[in-house]
Amino acid sequence: MKFAVLKETAASERRVAATPETVRKLIGLGASIAVEAGAGETASIHDSEYEAAGATLGDRSTILKGAEVVLAVQGPEPASLTGVAPGALVVASLNPFAERARVDAYAAAGVDALAMEFMPRITRAQSMDILSSQSNLAGYKAVLDAAAEYGRAFPMMMTAAGTIPAARVFVMGVGVAGLQAIATARRLGAIVSATDVRPAVKEQIESLGAKAIFVEDEETQAAETAGGYAKEMSDAYKAKQAEMVSSHIAKQDIVVTTALIPGRPAPRLITDAQVASMKPGSVIVDLAVEQGGNVEGAVPGEVVERHGVRIVGHRNVPSRLAADASAFFARNLYNFLAAFWDAEARGLVLPDDDEIVRGVRLTKNGKVVNERLTAG
Repeated sequence: MKFAVLKETAASERRVAATPETVRKLIGLGASIAVEAGAGETASIHDSEYEAAGATLGDRSTILKGAEVVLAVQGPEPASLTGVAPGALVVASLNPFAERARVDAYAAAGVDALAMEFMPRITRAQSMDILSSQSNLAGYKAVLDAAAEYGRAFPMMMTAAGTIPAARVFVMGVGVAGLQAIATARRLGAIVSATDVRPAVKEQIESLGAKAIFVEDEETQAAETAGGYAKEMSDAYKAKQAEMVSSHIAKQDIVVTTALIPGRPAPRLITDAQVASMKPGSVIVDLAVEQGGNVEGAVPGEVVERHGVRIVGHRNVPSRLAADASAFFARNLYNFLAAFWDAEARGLVLPDDDEIVRGVRLTKNGKVVNERLTAG
């Protein structure tokens, strides 16, 4: 079975979907691997390393010719997949809700698209979960980006010239990214607090040495979906949270927001008035800026200043750690592919009744088949 690994073309995308490590492992299963020349350059991987791992190199048209599986970080345009085998698989992060027209185009082209961000949150799929692996790095990098913009030190420093107080960091949204942001800020010596709509994460916050800041009412008891994601909350809850945040945020030096709701715009967590309440020189990092933003005034791809507060809105934050993000992403893909590899058939077998396959498959036999896209 021939695999093709694409060079990413999206703006600000520096990752690659396979590394020499995963190329060797896929070849060990019995696959042949063709890598587009230059695919790993922005992730510090040279073409010679892929060749040493056993891959062949070529331009896009060459590597796609007869390819049965296409690996990418971001979904390639269907028109760019000329030459793939009939019914070829595209395995990538496909952003299905925002890029529905592209999903329909995959179906029309007879391509079977697998969206890795739709991976079910079940135990046997943990090693395949690109959202978790990439969010982990994003949470870490968010704190480093905040530190780079903050004009002061993070830890308390006691010197002969006097004492510098520790920075106060507030993390809003305690999923994978938020937990890593808490841990990173704590390692840098900050005083950290955090909040979320899900009361179940309170213990996790405290286990990392941070203070949990919560609105606790009946609604929070059902604030988590069966898949482990936060639900959209009522206007009444949002009002309570806004009141709590307003009193807390004015005392903070750094705020990191990470709140996302699958298939919906990011919830607004911080208003312009709340930004104005913060001390001059404070920093806010909005990890949800590309999905509409948690922070009023955040601009995708820019660092802006409002009321003396710097609001950081970097795009594609995992890509800012391209080498490590690529290693994680590639292993996620390999773990998925290896789980469904049939040694006798020397290829992939994706059973329609498998929970993971049902979760990630978007298109098959010319139709959009994923329930999250066809429901309603």
